[in-house]
Amino acid sequence: MPSALFRCRLVLAPLLLATGIAGCERAPAPPPAAAPAAPSESAAAGRIRADVAALADDHMQGRRTGTPGFDRAAEYVAGRMRALGLRPGGDHGGWFQQVPLLQSQRLREGAALVVDRHGRDIALRFGEQFLPAPGFDAGQETVTAPAVFVGYGIVAPALDHDDLAGLDLHGRIALLYRGAPDTFTQDQRALHGDDADKLAALAQRGAVGAVFVGTAPDEASAPWASVAAAWQRPAMRLRDAEGSPGAGASRLRVVASVAAAAADLLFAEQPRSAAELFLAAQRGTGHGFALPGTLTLSARSRISRVDSRNVVARLPGADPARRAQALVYSAHLDHLGSEVAGSGDRIHNGAIDNALGVAILLETARTLASGPAPARTQVFVATTGEEQGLLGARWFAAHPGAAAPVAALNLDMPVLTAPTRDVVAIGGEHSSLQASLQAAAKALAVPVSPDPYPEEHAFVRGDHYAFVRAGVPTLYLTGGSQASDKARDPVIALRYYLRNCYHRPCDDATQPIRYDDAARLAQLAAGFGRQLDAEASAPQWLRGDPFGQRYGGTVAP
Repeated sequence: MPSALFRCRLVLAPLLLATGIAGCERAPAPPPAAAPAAPSESAAAGRIRADVAALADDHMQGRRTGTPGFDRAAEYVAGRMRALGLRPGGDHGGWFQQVPLLQSQRLREGAALVVDRHGRDIALRFGEQFLPAPGFDAGQETVTAPAVFVGYGIVAPALDHDDLAGLDLHGRIALLYRGAPDTFTQDQRALHGDDADKLAALAQRGAVGAVFVGTAPDEASAPWASVAAAWQRPAMRLRDAEGSPGAGASRLRVVASVAAAAADLLFAEQPRSAAELFLAAQRGTGHGFALPGTLTLSARSRISRVDSRNVVARLPGADPARRAQALVYSAHLDHLGSEVAGSGDRIHNGAIDNALGVAILLETARTLASGPAPARTQVFVATTGEEQGLLGARWFAAHPGAAAPVAALNLDMPVLTAPTRDVVAIGGEHSSLQASLQAAAKALAVPVSPDPYPEEHAFVRGDHYAFVRAGVPTLYLTGGSQASDKARDPVIALRYYLRNCYHRPCDDATQPIRYDDAARLAQLAAGFGRQLDAEASAPQWLRGDPFGQRYGGTVAP
């Protein structure tokens, strides 16, 4: 799962401290010993356990996109799909769909952010105070231009909100915040807070650069020290036929981020502090303005071509009238790879994130393949590049093959380290998928719980969102939140994992995963697929839903 999703938050601190779990700055605790297979463990649970062990093995080197370790994992998944009796659904009749990528490694030398105001230069320090984003258009870019503060940089006509109204952005550098105002609803914040959309809007209005200004909430959710420590990690983008960044690239010359502690330097000699400006923007009362002087932004990057691949399998539909409609099941196969430097365990095995999701995907496929032939084509995709920005899912959503997706179900990072009795469904309330899932869950006597952290906007931060943006009703199915015993609370277990092992080497096969809970999740995913397949009409967005309105697709009458 992308690091933007579950991050340490101050609102969790009292509970975490009360249970003896330290905050984000503490080194991870040693992972607990893996729970041994119970004598009563089901055959399905055993299969999932074996797949997790294989995919999270050190031999896979953390499954980073574009590495031999990822390719070995992809070969393993393709072999499992073949053994299940599925048919290949990739390019040219094979199991793999090639995903063309660009990789960019930012370099310290040549990077700069300088504020020139009233004859005084303020140079921010690389890593400590600012970081340029990796560039994808040119290895070296330098821009000197006037700056314009644009608040959140959101243009939402339907909400009568336009942060860019009346501002001249041509040839200028925009200063903006991440997220959206507190005056927006949770759905509106999720829909309009996307960084890429904001940067694209700025580029369309003539801006040449952008600086994301850090805030106290940013520091609480993703401490700058943690962000800066990973500055050498490469970034990736989709690559078009000309070898350039694909659709969705901002086309701004330089983009950078500034730590909250250094934000006042950007607004030096202004009547209001960075904190005052942010408070006004949060309340929806702020207004953009031009700043005196200029900013100089410089970034240097090493750019290379990388190719990776999705693993794609299918069950052909048997109904001539509906076989061209596809129900897509996805789980991302990639993870973070291995750290170049350091001591001790440096491999990010990604057992829970997301070998477990892929293993559940395979068990779902096994269940569906062993039953009656479906009416609609069923497609199973283990994606690449999720950790890099949903790249494999975006590529598949744009190139789905002969059967057009009418619904998608994503399985990502189910933190099943404490026994549960339910599952959590995220995003179903936007479409008819909610009713279909409830019907399938009722048949299996499995309670369905809502998203326990709606403020994290998980619906827009996983592979499922690539399908949403393609107009496809989508559901994200993950681990439950209701305890099945009094000794272990799954919400505490989730928070413990996020504080201690999420995106760290201790997320390995020693995690105490409840494999029978994983088998139940696979059973429900298969039941949900059968329920959708039995329905005469394809899934639809609910009338008036903001995602359906923005991205199109079929809307319920």
